[in-house]
Amino acid sequence: MAMVVQHNLTAMNANRQLGITTGAQAKSSEKLSSGYRINRAGDDAAGLKISEKMRSQIRGLDKASDNAQDGISLIQTAEGALNEAHSILQRMNELAVQGANEYITGVGKLLTGYLLTYDAINQELEALTDELDRISQTTQFNKQNLLDGNFKEKKLQVGANANQNIEISIDSMNADALGLGKEQVKQGGTTPTAVKYQGMSYTYVAAKPAASNKALAITSIKKAISAKTVKDDFTAQYDSTTGSIYYKATIDGKEKKFENASDARKAYVDDQKKIASKAISEDFQKYVQTTDTEATTGATGETRYGARVDDYKAANNTITKVQDAINKVSTQRSALGALQNRLEHTVANLDNVSENTSSAESRIRDTDMAEEMVNYSKN
Repeated sequence: MAMVVQHNLTAMNANRQLGITTGAQAKSSEKLSSGYRINRAGDDAAGLKISEKMRSQIRGLDKASDNAQDGISLIQTAEGALNEAHSILQRMNELAVQGANEYITGVGKLLTGYLLTYDAINQELEALTDELDRISQTTQFNKQNLLDGNFKEKKLQVGANANQNIEISIDSMNADALGLGKEQVKQGGTTPTAVKYQGMSYTYVAAKPAASNKALAITSIKKAISAKTVKDDFTAQYDSTTGSIYYKATIDGKEKKFENASDARKAYVDDQKKIASKAISEDFQKYVQTTDTEATTGATGETRYGARVDDYKAANNTITKVQDAINKVSTQRSALGALQNRLEHTVANLDNVSENTSSAESRIRDTDMAEEMVNYSKN
């Protein structure tokens, strides 16, 4: 075996092997200290790319889960307010039913130990209506009004990727939207329509004064008396005492005889005209027919709460309105409840996907500590 002194190949080989071992040991030490199998792209370029995509997915899923939980909190806030609205409406329904009792008058009636009046019930109904409006205007989540009708088509991001969202919309729950808001009062009254006398009628002209209508009514009734009475209404009568023919008519409450039917008719008609004229002149309002009317619009500027129990009819209208409002709130609460259940399943699914994706990412990126300790010890 030759011996050389210029090139110490044994030492060179030992130095090279030491460098390799030192590098391998450094990498093992890095993996053990960091806990990651991939600390740089050079460790596993393909694995790094897959791992980073998974990390993005995992962090997005975790934040989407938080978003969904925020959505549940928002729904619970709105649903809690609607629960109180339901309680208010149930009380209003109770009051409306109470006010529909005709034994209660505007003056009041003693029932169950205290005095109930329409006015007292109306005051409470008005206060409850105002509270419905206040709840709809002040129920907020993160400074956003929930029940005033402006919370429409709000996107809730529930996925790690674009356009993975759930929409939330909440209808307006104020008194107007529920059909219980203030409304302009239409003028109502009694309008004369006709003057009727013994089956004969004159159409009342509301634009003319009462005196004019009275005079016109008398003239019209007189014409009607003349028109409906003809001479054939009077039958020839035989007087067995004198053997003569006569025609009779009741004049001034007494029966009178006339030689011919024309005279009998004229006397009778004149008498009936006189009676009609006197009756209508002396007691005109007795013969005036009227009807209840209402203005076509509430242009007077006067407003009134929609829920009232001024009388039996108004109380029944209020019962119908309140029950309709209860149905609207129930429908909205049902929609929110269904959405909350959906979001709870969404949260569970997101957490599950995040966990499984984290497990997959760990297998790619994390260090197998036992295997790496073997490599470290070897080196």
